[in-house]
Amino acid sequence: MYDIAFRPAQISDISAIWDIILFAKEVRKREGSSQWQDGYPDIQTIETDIADNMGQLLLYKGEVSGYMAVSFEGEPAYYDIEGCWLSNQPYTTVHRMAVSPQAKGKGFGCIMLCKAEEISLANHIYSIRVDTNYDNIAMLRIIEKLGYIYCGEVYYRGAPRKAFEKILLK
Repeated sequence: MYDIAFRPAQISDISAIWDIILFAKEVRKREGSSQWQDGYPDIQTIETDIADNMGQLLLYKGEVSGYMAVSFEGEPAYYDIEGCWLSNQPYTTVHRMAVSPQAKGKGFGCIMLCKAEEISLANHIYSIRVDTNYDNIAMLRIIEKLGYIYCGEVYYRGAPRKAFEKILLK
């Protein structure tokens, strides 16, 4: 359907990734959201993602068009959920998912989250958790479309976030 590929992010990709993050910050600002308006994520966060082998790129027609951090290390903010997770098993976390201006509106967010699920399964992890702002309508639509279940509220960096989980295999 699309000329899409994925690969791990490298430090040489930092400029392209940072442009995507800045675009996502601007979109969130235009939408009236406070998400990503306080300096987070900063370029050091992205550099750390890459150093920790968490950064993943979506390439569209050979161009860096999407970025996400995929972690198997657990998320400390998820320990104190106001609600209940679906499982107590190891899980994958997706953070900092964003697309370029050229990729926006093409369904790449769903493709990226499906890739995170694939990466999770390849690493024998059968649960994936994500969180997002209450007003991040685009991300909420992606999560709903892919069958994630709302589990409650977590506080990430001091702000309440909607938390979701999907069991990949039963």
